[in-house]
Amino acid sequence: MFIINITYKTELEKVDQFLNEHIEFLNEQYELGHFLASGRKIPRTGGIILSNIESKSEIEKIINKDPFKKNELADYELTQFVPSKTCEKLKFLIEE
Repeated sequence: MFIINITYKTELEKVDQFLNEHIEFLNEQYELGHFLASGRKIPRTGGIILSNIESKSEIEKIINKDPFKKNELADYELTQFVPSKTCEKLKFLIEE
């Protein structure tokens, strides 16, 4: 599993120009089963995505399709982790 930490490196007006394309990218990844949760940071300096992809090279390929990445609007930090404890509702995340 990966936490994808997105940090904008340009003004929000430019980010907003690609927001609909970014949402389409997210929708596609959810349909493919690659993403579990996503949302914006507060204050709005970027966003966070939780992905169940296990391969760093595969998640990098997916990120390269994001309009924010393709248009050099944001930096991406990847943190891989193995959930070992969760609340009842998120038990499906635990890896044996």
